[in-house]
Amino acid sequence: MNDAHRADVIGFYDTHPINEQEILAKLAARGAAMDALTEDDLIEFDQDHYGGIEATEALAAAAGLSAGQHVLDVCSGMGGPARWFAHRHGCRVTGIDLTASRVAGAGRLTERVGLQERVTFREGDATAMPFADATFDAVVSQEAWCHIPDKPSLLDECVRVTRRGGVIAFTDVVLLAQPTEDEQRGLTEGMVMPRLPFADAYVALLRERGCVVEHRTDLSDAWVDVLQARHRMYRSLRDTTVAKFGEARFLEYDRVYGEFVGLFARRTLGGIRVVARKG
Repeated sequence: MNDAHRADVIGFYDTHPINEQEILAKLAARGAAMDALTEDDLIEFDQDHYGGIEATEALAAAAGLSAGQHVLDVCSGMGGPARWFAHRHGCRVTGIDLTASRVAGAGRLTERVGLQERVTFREGDATAMPFADATFDAVVSQEAWCHIPDKPSLLDECVRVTRRGGVIAFTDVVLLAQPTEDEQRGLTEGMVMPRLPFADAYVALLRERGCVVEHRTDLSDAWVDVLQARHRMYRSLRDTTVAKFGEARFLEYDRVYGEFVGLFARRTLGGIRVVARKG
């Protein structure tokens, strides 16, 4: 990942409406015991991906996650899925994310709910991961690889760090049709998604690396409603977003995200869930 794109991704998530401060503010407003939080308290607020906890559970089921497995969450963000996999499924989970503020926030939230012995986070680049070969029983991710232009290097690394017979399971944004130049500019500059693939490209890359693709699920129709609801949710965070990042950032994010949601409604963009097994 080149330095300019790295800076764009970090800037996008350093000013994202969902952040540690916003999560804690929502919990406090609900009257949660802030000095005695549990993972069950967090799940409504820390699952920052399409479909919330139900989508996390669907991915866990598709991947066959179970107690005792060591799971890698690639682009782990605020750590919600990683914590849930440990809490609900008994996994040991390592998260890796490019953005230092997300790694730090994820770590602090994990300590608050007492899961730090089973869930840890590392700052790092998913295309050059700091892990030994065959370290993990499963590699998972949710709607994050859309920010990584170099899909071959990403999947090289995911396959490398997965043990033989282990699972790579992820959801991501894919193309259903070729965007116009203006649409692509919005994806690249606004959403920091410069090189989205068609679904077949992901499948081909996995097979080229010796993986057997066991499941491929089209999520495109379901994600239209999910993303429209997310846009409304982001708008409801106007006060906290403006307070933390300024009104200009709120207005820019609202515009960019609205255009992004429109691409799903027009079926230029879609979503997939893929489960592959390393041969």
